[in-house]
Amino acid sequence: MDTHINLYEAKTQLSGLVERAAAGEEIVISKNGVPCAKLVTVGVRGVARVPANAMKVSYIAEDFDAVDPAVIDLFDGDV
Repeated sequence: MDTHINLYEAKTQLSGLVERAAAGEEIVISKNGVPCAKLVTVGVRGVARVPANAMKVSYIAEDFDAVDPAVIDLFDGDV
């Protein structure tokens, strides 16, 4: 069953209305007595994504993200 609520109440109670919609309740929001929106759940979320490991990286060097002085020289104009 739909719950009807006016726009002012929806603005002041939005957090609670979202929780109710997430639980499966449909909430109709009206402006000046005219229904203008419906708050509903987005449905079941899918399964968590599993990385494909397409590059087959099995090792990352300790200095992978170390600063390269040659690159710093390029930015400083020391080339």
